[in-house]
Amino acid sequence: MDVLQTLKDLIAIPSINPMRADSGEPAERAAADYTESLLRREHIDCERQKEAGPSIVVSDPAHAVLCNCGNLEGAGNPMAKILTGCLSLLLVFLNPFALPQQPRPKPAIREFLALPQKRSSVPQAITGVRLIDGRNGEPQTDMTVLVINGRISSVGSKKATAIPQGAQVIDGSGMTLLPGLMDSHFHLDGAKTLPALFLSHGITSVRDPGAWIEAYQEVRQSKATQPRLFLAGPHLDGTQPAYPRDSVVVRDAMEVRLAVKRSLDDGASVLKAYFRLPLALIEEVTRLAHARGIPVTAHLEIVDAGDAIRAGIDGIEHATSVGPALLPPREAEAYRQAVLADNGARSAGRYRVWSQIDLKSERADRLLKLMVSRNVTLSPTLAVFERRPGDRDITDMHVQGFRQMLTFTGQAKRAGVRVVVGSHSSVAHAERGWAYQREMELLVEAGLTPMQAIQAGTLENAKFFRVDDRLGSIEAGKQADLLLVEGDPSQDISAMRRVKRVMIDGVWVE
Repeated sequence: MDVLQTLKDLIAIPSINPMRADSGEPAERAAADYTESLLRREHIDCERQKEAGPSIVVSDPAHAVLCNCGNLEGAGNPMAKILTGCLSLLLVFLNPFALPQQPRPKPAIREFLALPQKRSSVPQAITGVRLIDGRNGEPQTDMTVLVINGRISSVGSKKATAIPQGAQVIDGSGMTLLPGLMDSHFHLDGAKTLPALFLSHGITSVRDPGAWIEAYQEVRQSKATQPRLFLAGPHLDGTQPAYPRDSVVVRDAMEVRLAVKRSLDDGASVLKAYFRLPLALIEEVTRLAHARGIPVTAHLEIVDAGDAIRAGIDGIEHATSVGPALLPPREAEAYRQAVLADNGARSAGRYRVWSQIDLKSERADRLLKLMVSRNVTLSPTLAVFERRPGDRDITDMHVQGFRQMLTFTGQAKRAGVRVVVGSHSSVAHAERGWAYQREMELLVEAGLTPMQAIQAGTLENAKFFRVDDRLGSIEAGKQADLLLVEGDPSQDISAMRRVKRVMIDGVWVE
């Protein structure tokens, strides 16, 4: 096969060489990004062909070349690298607008933070405290953390840490100091006082994965101290959206480009693909978002989770999103068609799906390995799906389905999947404002250790948000978002409910 000719044939196809003079992207970057996108798309087809067996005939030479690159999930595949390089170079040299440009710096993840009270210049010292720093180490006792001008200045033993003259000293005896908690799945839903309530319970950062940024205008202008707001803008959804008020309907690649640009220009720190968005448009969202350094997460019901992962998503919202991917194809298609016909089919349907899943199947093992290899983060939001015997209008199917979600979450963590805490804000088995702590308790019930659940709410979420260089752990130089609780949550996760004091950006919350 003439690989070079095949590559030239690929470039001759308009859909494969989309670069325009008004794209705003350096040609080299656009070429590399589009080549990666092309390889991902072809790899989805190739994997399906491998599963179907050798009877599949590949008649398209370009597709054959791409399939022959082998498994692109393996790092360092030489053929994939050669093909990526060749196609990228050809796209550049055959593009009349391919002028040399300096690579653009990676943009910072944006947040909205309003602190009505003035930060004190007086150093703050928390002394004699049990420290859980958010990293993977064991708790340290009799520690002192010094905060100056909103930053963690030093972390050390009480004996070895010098406290500046005039510092405000907080005696941490009998308490545990942790990084401020981060919520990957928060919904405002018109409850304008809810963010401040969450902050008072130790959640110093919240990410709303699907709401117009304007919906937070009143919160941002409030005189009450608020958590850091990481916003996504509205869901990117297909026709007949489940939540029209919180969605932008996109029907083709052009509408995707316009919607993505608008959300990112408005300050979105993440984008969320919603469950009616077709696979090809999910891939386009990820391509555009990644070009600007922004992650993409997804709520899935119709698109297979494995296909969405191969299309480039960085995170999965809700354990239920992977359910259809764990079913045999016929059962998965029946659920898919039911949801396509009626969004409401999800309500009982997802519990029916999960009550039938075989978590010991090869299908489940393959999906978990894919999630690990692609570094995909799972925000299971177990608390919003919690169903227990005795709950109103609940059947054995609901109880069994939820039990399977718990089992899968623990299984995912043991397999090496990044699991984070997302509260969903309001849930049946927690009082208002305590959904986050309920989610942590359910993660422990699912099989995570208390320390793993704490890390899921701190450093793992900071990595998911892409702000782990400044948040998520207690280290010198990081921003001072801190939480003091009574007791030892590393032994009893319910101690996370015994909040004593909360600090955000070096300011104690009153």
